[in-house]
Amino acid sequence: MKTIIRQPPDCLRITTVPLFCVTIFLCLGSCAAGEEDLQRYARAGDMYAQGRFAETIGLLEGMNTFPPALVLKAKAEYFSGELEKAEKTCRQAIRQRHSSYEARLYLARILRDRGDQSGAGKITESLLADNPQDIRALRLASNLALERGKAGEAAALLDQAAELSAESAFVLLDRARLHWTAGRGPEALEDLTRAKAMLPWETPLSRSVEYLETSIKESLQ
Repeated sequence: MKTIIRQPPDCLRITTVPLFCVTIFLCLGSCAAGEEDLQRYARAGDMYAQGRFAETIGLLEGMNTFPPALVLKAKAEYFSGELEKAEKTCRQAIRQRHSSYEARLYLARILRDRGDQSGAGKITESLLADNPQDIRALRLASNLALERGKAGEAAALLDQAAELSAESAFVLLDRARLHWTAGRGPEALEDLTRAKAMLPWETPLSRSVEYLETSIKESLQ
C-alpha cells in the first residue's frame, strides 16, 4: 500500500513550547513525566513543526503515560499516513484523558479516512457539543455531511466556519496593528498573511488587511 504523506495546516502546527509551560501543564493535569521526558516532548514539538514526522514518532516512543506526548505522536503518525498506528495511539491517549479534545478530533479524522463514517460522525457531534465554534470540527462535520449526500447541511456548517474565520481574521488584524505600532513589522506581516488566508474572498476586511500590508512593506523597504 502506498504511504500517504499529509502536511498539517499551519493553524495545527505546534510551535516551540517553553519547558516551564509544559511543567505547569503537567502539574495541572496530574501526569507522570520526568524532566528528561519533558525535554524530549519539547524537542519532538520542534520536529513536528518542521514536518519531521518520523523523527517525532521515534523520539516519543515509550512515553505512554503522558497524554500530550501520545497526542503529538498520533498526529505525526496521521500525517505520515500510518492511520492504524495513529488510531491506536489516539485511543490510548483518550483512555488516559477522556476530555482530550485534540485526541478526539484526530481520532474522528482518522476514522473518516479509514472509512468509518459513522464513528467519525459520532465523535464530531460530541466535539461540536463541547465547542460549537471550533472551525476544525465544523469543517470535518461539513465534509462528513457532504459525503452522506447532505449538501445543504454541509453548506450551513461551512457558513458557520466562514463567519468564525472572519472573526479570527479581525483578531489577527488587530494584533498586526499592535505589532506595527510597536515597531515589529515582520511580526505584523506574519499576522496579516494568516488573516488573508482566512479571507479568500473580497470583503472590506480583506481590503483593510491588504492596505496595512502594503503600508508596512513600503515602510520596510
